[in-house]
Amino acid sequence: MQEEIRLQARQALEELIEVSGIRAGELLVVGCSSSEVMGERIGKGSSMEAAQAVFAGISPLLRERGIYLAAQCCEHLNRALILETEAADKFGYEIVNVRPWAHAGGSFATTVWENLEHPAAVEHIRAKAGMDIGDTLIGMHLKEVAVPVRLGIKSIGRAHLVCARTRPRFIGGERARYQEELK
Repeated sequence: MQEEIRLQARQALEELIEVSGIRAGELLVVGCSSSEVMGERIGKGSSMEAAQAVFAGISPLLRERGIYLAAQCCEHLNRALILETEAADKFGYEIVNVRPWAHAGGSFATTVWENLEHPAAVEHIRAKAGMDIGDTLIGMHLKEVAVPVRLGIKSIGRAHLVCARTRPRFIGGERARYQEELK
């Protein structure tokens, strides 16, 4: 099942990158309930193997494209995010002192922490796009305005998959003229 999860995660990310227009140097937020991936209720069946499979599916593509990953922790760490210190510094995010583990932060955030070169935790970000694997509620970490993205793949493992991209706000009212939609 781990190989299937890895392939599904990669396929979903490939589609999201294409549709969202996310580019090198931008942030992608991923919330992942390994419990949901394995068919359990969120928070009730944490699986390091499932988390590692999702990470193995998305990490090479993110690295290749130069896109920063921000892994959302679970509610026990107030949905803090794990990312490279370089990204936190680049975007001016304040680093907080916490390290996730499987039962506070979640298996996916723990996997990301263990695989980043210089991991850091922050409380708030504004990502260009995101993947929500298992209904983890990533919306608070997206830039305004979030737009749902419909992918060909609807789940990773047994977890429901919802993705989003963002776009600049339209301002100005009835007299305004707008550019083609910016990605």
